[in-house]
Amino acid sequence: MDIRLSLTQNQILSQKMIQSMEILQMSCQELNEYIKEVSLENPVVDIEEGYEMPDKASDLVRKLEWLDSLDERNRIYSRQEYGEDSEDKQLMDYSENVGEELSEYLLHQLLTQDLTDLQYDVIHFMVYSLDSKGYMEEDLADIARRFDTDMDFVEEQLKLLQSLDPPGVCARNLRECLLIQLDREKEPDMTARKIVSDYLELLAKNQLHVISRKMKRPIEEISDACAHIRELNPKPGSGFDARGNLKYITPDVTVVKLADYYEILLNEYTYPRVGINHFYRQVLEGGTSKETENYIADKIRQAEWIQNCIGQRNTTLMRVSKCIVDYQEPFFKLGTGHMKPLRLQDVAEMMGVHESTVSRAIRDKYLQCAWGIFPMNYFFSKSISSKIGGDKITTEQVKKLIMDIIDEEDKKKPFSDRVITERLVERGVKISRRTVAKYREEMGIKDAGGRKEF
Repeated sequence: MDIRLSLTQNQILSQKMIQSMEILQMSCQELNEYIKEVSLENPVVDIEEGYEMPDKASDLVRKLEWLDSLDERNRIYSRQEYGEDSEDKQLMDYSENVGEELSEYLLHQLLTQDLTDLQYDVIHFMVYSLDSKGYMEEDLADIARRFDTDMDFVEEQLKLLQSLDPPGVCARNLRECLLIQLDREKEPDMTARKIVSDYLELLAKNQLHVISRKMKRPIEEISDACAHIRELNPKPGSGFDARGNLKYITPDVTVVKLADYYEILLNEYTYPRVGINHFYRQVLEGGTSKETENYIADKIRQAEWIQNCIGQRNTTLMRVSKCIVDYQEPFFKLGTGHMKPLRLQDVAEMMGVHESTVSRAIRDKYLQCAWGIFPMNYFFSKSISSKIGGDKITTEQVKKLIMDIIDEEDKKKPFSDRVITERLVERGVKISRRTVAKYREEMGIKDAGGRKEF
């Protein structure tokens, strides 16, 4: 009996430890969903939606408003760091006119067309078969069989759809998409059309000199035509689909710089508070059957344990955040490019906990500060030996050095990864050519051939 009881207690303890670790690694969005699920499964749990700590509510709103006031400063910083046309900026752009989906937009353009029932059915099927880029992925032969018609009829409907806006929509591949756009221009660029038709793969590799030789045309003409092609839209449907795929990040931690210190705020208002229904406590105090009493007592213990786990999660997250802010103060003061090397082990030693605890605490969580919203693992990076001041530098700083070196190159004779490696050594940073290539690719920078201008 004692052995079985001991095993049961160990199993309960094991389950509680697992539950505690799971709650620790939940983001505020995941915690919100979890608490709602618990309230459905445990009848004694009461949840208070959107609560805020009374003594901190006004301060929190004021500080978040202060962060909003820095938006213009952040935009200026972003332009300085990445430039107006950076890939990062494009990823953040989305159409403000998002009320209409691509399928609706296309069908509205056909309202004045006198379509037969079969035409309408085929076109309707095609429109709703488009992918997020606006491409037609369905095989036309399959569509013809589906509607018991011939291929010529289906191709006619496809041509009709390809004549609509946005130009290039309903193309079956990138080549067709670009050709449709070139053919709809008032003054067709035949050089550009020939390149898209026959040499698109070489264009992707920026091998303009090879295209020039094959087409027997001057490199200047080829360069102008390729610049024209790059101005076309390879994803005509993306502007309509962006809103559907847009994901909003809710930060778990907000760091606010006040006059002479940084205040760390946990965004506890984003998930409900777990409470215990007073009715069930009164039932226990008023006396009831042993079976009912055991059931209610067990459910109350479960609720109290969840309350305890959430409290521990918040305490651990706050401590980790404080270590990050204290150690990475140059970043919070000056922004990107001023990070210091920091390991999970370093924070674990500061807190006196296991490294896995820190790892779980920052997993899938975000921190908001004056410079934007960052995943918390962003503040951890390995160090690289440097002769600059005898200190070690972060991978972020190495990437910035690589960017600086590439900015200084002659675009007609861009640096290879080997040359970039040599330039880094001259600046006191010794890494391998393979590592340079890895960092370059992570930054979305093409190799020397792809950066060459003719």
